[in-house]
Amino acid sequence: MSDLPSEPVDGAPAADRARRPDLDDEQARAVLRSENDLEPVELIRMSGTVLRMGKAMLSTGHGSYRVKAAMAQVARSLGIDRHEAHVTLTEITATSHRGPIFRTEVAEVRTIGVNADRLQALSDLANGMHAGVTVDEVNRDLDRIESKAPLYVPVINAASAGVACGAFAFLNNGGWVEIVGATLGAGLGQYSRRWLLHRKVNQFGATVVAAAVACLAYLAFVLALDAVVVGVASRHEAGFISSVLFLVPGFPLVTGALDLAKADFSAGVARVTYGMTILTSAALSVWAVTLATGLEADPIPRPDLSWWLMTVLRLVASFLGVLGFALMFNSPVRMAMWAASIGMVANVLRLALADGGLAIQAATMVATLVVAVLAAVVGPRTGIPRTALSVPAVVIMVPGVAAYRAVASFNNGQVEAALAAGSQAAFVVICIAMGLAAGRILTDRSWGFER
Repeated sequence: MSDLPSEPVDGAPAADRARRPDLDDEQARAVLRSENDLEPVELIRMSGTVLRMGKAMLSTGHGSYRVKAAMAQVARSLGIDRHEAHVTLTEITATSHRGPIFRTEVAEVRTIGVNADRLQALSDLANGMHAGVTVDEVNRDLDRIESKAPLYVPVINAASAGVACGAFAFLNNGGWVEIVGATLGAGLGQYSRRWLLHRKVNQFGATVVAAAVACLAYLAFVLALDAVVVGVASRHEAGFISSVLFLVPGFPLVTGALDLAKADFSAGVARVTYGMTILTSAALSVWAVTLATGLEADPIPRPDLSWWLMTVLRLVASFLGVLGFALMFNSPVRMAMWAASIGMVANVLRLALADGGLAIQAATMVATLVVAVLAAVVGPRTGIPRTALSVPAVVIMVPGVAAYRAVASFNNGQVEAALAAGSQAAFVVICIAMGLAAGRILTDRSWGFER
């Protein structure tokens, strides 16, 4: 049994002396001082705070390029000489350099979602960094931001999804039956998805359930209406596709495409893959419901309306669609209104160009270029991050209907129809990325020139 004391002696822990029983007290204290000198305690604290900032940014839906920029802003303000980071969809590897020493840390973010309110708060924090800020000050700000509750209760969040999909139903040539049915179906589907996600249910499983709930709710509404007005069910069953469009993963698809445009392939490929997996999960659920119930996803004929009336209704529907998605992403009302205004102009322009004979892919690229330019003009003047303006504005252009029809056609053995719908959806998504990237290159020097 050693006769060393169990408590530290003059700052030298018993464990240090136990490791070197040949040392006396003075020598043990000298070894401890030497080890403390080698341990970059302050750099560890700084590096941890910078990494915490990155994790918070990543979990709100920011693209990897913006996460890296925010971490660099915090690192520079804290006094770190150089900071480098590798960011993917769920992981961050960061290295902080200070003088001759450095520290590398790895973190994992398992919560993948979108929170526009927190996204703006974190962007404001990063942009407001100044030299001489302390680790404690940054951590206090992060504590405050991370403790913010969602702006909207679950019912309002679900209603926002319902409004967005109701607007989608009209833009997909639906009438009042499709609009009401899609609103009800999407609202119930989003409520169920949020309920499941808040109970830590697997995201893909929650997507499958939410898609099934939305489709069945739409079907129940149409069948109930058919009991009153005979023949409604057969004429309006195809509108159920609009009720699941709230599941289109617009944020990861768009930010992933922008990451690819920045040549950040590890982050971009991961985001796009995640988005496609979510989309496929929803599509397979939709197909299963159609198989069990006999629903058909055939395109709906365009309503016979005058050009002026159609344009006005498209303006209203586009505004409400983007507004609904923005609120579903937990955007403050002011932010959502700006995003809806931008999206309204761009989407109606896209539809008008397509009506004029321009390919929908080219029309989409022009419209997203307009979104990027308008976001660059509005963002600095309102203090709203460009991502929070541009992504909701272009989500309404993501070809969810074509993607769902492609999966359903493949499963039904209709290969030609599936290839036609799938290729159209793929090229439209590519054009969305090209338009947004072109807009950023034209309006942001950091995108137009390599450093």
